[in-house]
Amino acid sequence: MTVVDEICNLFAVKGHAAYVGEPVSQLEHALQAAYHAEQSGADDALVVAALLHDIGHLITKHDEDAADHGIDTRHEQLGQAWLNRYCGPEVTEPVRLHVSAKRYLCATDQEYLGQLSPASVQSLELQGGPFDATEIAEFQRNPWYRQAVDLRRWDDLAKVPGMDVPPLEHYRGRMQRVVAER
Repeated sequence: MTVVDEICNLFAVKGHAAYVGEPVSQLEHALQAAYHAEQSGADDALVVAALLHDIGHLITKHDEDAADHGIDTRHEQLGQAWLNRYCGPEVTEPVRLHVSAKRYLCATDQEYLGQLSPASVQSLELQGGPFDATEIAEFQRNPWYRQAVDLRRWDDLAKVPGMDVPPLEHYRGRMQRVVAER
């Protein structure tokens, strides 16, 4: 089984689970994020990062309601660690940083916090809340921070029930190219 087959299998087995407090499944969320990345003209690596940014939710041992119990599953770190075996930093760094990007945007964009869903606000508190000035400066020093911010914005848009987007198979070629570049 190739890594792309393994990813598709993860989505087949666990992708239909609810996406942590949102009105879409894990698979719907992933496909919508990838769709928004693709529509924005992102390169293959960033489209794949958008598709797989929450893969940590699919591989965690925590239940979907972990946040309700005050647990931050650190899904972004789990996802990055898993993807590191197959993808370079152009995929893994935006995945790792997409939670930090939410914290960054909450601190730097006056309107952003008000646009978050209730589930995202709840997880924000578990993840440390908005960045302070030192954390903002540190985040901006990361060479992948802009890609992480783009990914975060697509992540926030990817919560629309019934949205018509291409299926997972549409992204197989992109995933294969990104993995082959590793």
